[in-house]
Amino acid sequence: QVQLVEAGGGLVQAGGSLRLSCAASGSIVSINDMEWYRQAPGKQRELVASIRSGGSTNYADSVKGRFTISRDNAKNTVYLQMNALRPEDTAVYYCRFIVVVLTVGVPRSYQYWGQGTQVTVSS
Repeated sequence: QVQLVEAGGGLVQAGGSLRLSCAASGSIVSINDMEWYRQAPGKQRELVASIRSGGSTNYADSVKGRFTISRDNAKNTVYLQMNALRPEDTAVYYCRFIVVVLTVGVPRSYQYWGQGTQVTVSS
């Protein structure tokens, strides 16, 4: 079984910064994609940023130049550095990993989600 634990959310004023982290634990062979999503009240969950195992990254247009995703493979952890925060960044932020585990001795990929962490940006 694999668990993802998020940390780092909170309340910040517009223009401020926060750093989110998401750490995986369990019987992990490897982790492919690591992603951050967010969901604001009344809106659909949207992809914010992603990072592949090789290090390539992708960002939503709304956060380009302000957010930076990074990963520490030794710690099975992904980070999201959020700068120049805006009130419209207010949402619950979720991490999602594509994890390879052994199932009856066979490596298989599964997706796992974190529990979510609230980010609130005041104007």
